[in-house]
Amino acid sequence: MLILYRFLINIFSFFAPIILLLRINKQKEDKERYREKLCVIKKKRRRGKLVWFHASSVGELLSVIPLVEKIHKNTKIKTILFTTNTLSSSKILQQKKNLKKVTHQFLPFDTNFFVKNFLNHWKPDAIFFVESEIWPNFIFNIKERNIPLILLNGRITAKSYLAWKKVSTFARKIFNSFDVCLAQNRETKKYLKYFHANKIKNLGNLKFSKTKFSPSRKQNKKIEEIFKNKNIWCASSTHYNEEELCGKIHINLKKKINNLVTIIIPRHVHRANQIIEELNNMNLKIHRHTTGNKLSKLCDVYLVDSYGETLKFYDVSKIVFLGGSLINHGGQNPIEPARLGCKIFHGPNVQNFKEVYGYLNRLNISKKINNAEDLTKHLMYELKLNKKKQYKFKRQMDYIGSQILNKTFLEIKKYL
Repeated sequence: MLILYRFLINIFSFFAPIILLLRINKQKEDKERYREKLCVIKKKRRRGKLVWFHASSVGELLSVIPLVEKIHKNTKIKTILFTTNTLSSSKILQQKKNLKKVTHQFLPFDTNFFVKNFLNHWKPDAIFFVESEIWPNFIFNIKERNIPLILLNGRITAKSYLAWKKVSTFARKIFNSFDVCLAQNRETKKYLKYFHANKIKNLGNLKFSKTKFSPSRKQNKKIEEIFKNKNIWCASSTHYNEEELCGKIHINLKKKINNLVTIIIPRHVHRANQIIEELNNMNLKIHRHTTGNKLSKLCDVYLVDSYGETLKFYDVSKIVFLGGSLINHGGQNPIEPARLGCKIFHGPNVQNFKEVYGYLNRLNISKKINNAEDLTKHLMYELKLNKKKQYKFKRQMDYIGSQILNKTFLEIKKYL
C-alpha cells in the first residue's frame, strides 16, 4: 500500500506546479510563498530546540494557539515551527505578533523527496500533528528518525474510520507510528484502539480552551456601532443552498421583526459574488463587509467576505445558526460560538461533531432544528428577547476549556 501511495503522490507532485498556479489565479494560494509547498525553504533554522506543529486550517490552528502560548514561555525552546495548508490560516498566524519564537511555513506535498529535505532542514526535536492530519511519508520518515510524534486533539469521524478500515493494515502501521495519541472524544479513542495506536487518552477537545484570538472590547465596539439599533442574527459557515435558505428566513422574520439584519459568514468567501447574485434575485439589499462603507438603513444581509473575523460577529450577535447542517455536509464545530456565550442552532446533519453537539444540547447551549420553518420560529423567539443578553453558560465553558488545556499541557510537557 505504501508503494502505491508513493507512486500516486509522485504523479500528483509532477502536476503540482500547474495546480498551484491555477489556485493562485483563484486567490487560494500565496503568490509569493507557494513554492514552499514544493519544499523551497528560504527561512533559516535558528540554533537550539525546535518543536513543530502542523495544523491544516484555521480551526485546527486556533485550537492549539492557547497551548502554544504556554509552550512559548519555555526558555529551552528557541523555535516553534508552524505549518499549515491554507492561505487563510497563514494570515491568522501573522496576527500573533507576541509569539516571537513562532515561524510559519506552508507544508510541502507529501513526497518522499520533499519530506526528507524538509526534515533535514528543520531538524525538529518534537512534532505535533493536529486533529486528522495524516501524511504517510512524513509519518514514516519521522518514525525512522526516532523523533517524538504526537497526535494532538486527534479526530477520526465515522466516515473516515470506514475509509481507513478498507486499508486497515496500512492504517495500523500509520497510527502505531505515533508515540502518543490524544483524542478529542470517545469516538476517536475507540477508533484509535482498533488501529492499535499507542498511549491513547481522551482529554477533551482543545477548541474549548480559551484563545486570545477572542475579540477585544475595542473590536466589539466597532462592530456594535455598525449594527446600532439593529436586530441581528448570524448564519455562519454556510454552504451552497444555505444562503438562499437564510434569505427566505430573513424575509419571513422581517414581517414581524423591525430593523432586522441577517449576517452571513460563508464557509468559503470566494463564493461571495455567487451569494450576492442569489440574494439580489430575492430582492434583498446586500452589504459587503470588505467595502468598509457605512451600513445602509435598507440593508437586509451583511455579508462577511473575509477570513479571521468570525468571532467578532459571534460576540456581537449572540444568536448563531451553524451551516453545513441542513444539507448533508456533517455540520461545523460549535465550540467557538459556545465559548462566546451564543445561543446556537443547527440542523440534523452534524455527524462530524455528534458528541460535541450532544453535550451542548444537554446544556441548552445549542438546539437542533429540522428545517427552515423550525429555525424561523426559534429565531423569532430569540430576537424578541433581549438580543444583547449574555448567556449564563459562558463561565462554565471557560472552566471546561482551562481543564482540557492544562491536562493536555501536562501530557506533552515531557516531550518539550
